[in-house]
Amino acid sequence: MQRYILALDQGTTSSRAILFGRDGSVGGHAQQPFRQYYPQPGWVEHDPNEIWESERAVAAQALRESGLGRAVAAIGITNQRETTILWDRATGEPIHNAIVWQCR
Repeated sequence: MQRYILALDQGTTSSRAILFGRDGSVGGHAQQPFRQYYPQPGWVEHDPNEIWESERAVAAQALRESGLGRAVAAIGITNQRETTILWDRATGEPIHNAIVWQCR
């Protein structure tokens, strides 16, 4: 059985999951956009929980639709540059929305 890498990409406007075979073939994929928040001119924020849920959703969708869940050998993660999230150490909950790299 061919093995796959599940690549999770948390981008600026959407979350993606792609299953890549050893030969570079795509075994499955899913993408889901998420909201952009503009609390004032020049500011861009994302809801950290929405980021997490969208990544979970696209990973599950790509695995379910491809039927390759048992063929995943590794997971790779990439994210959107310098976007920052602060987490409460005691609760594990985000303190505020993510401050997106696009802020001016």
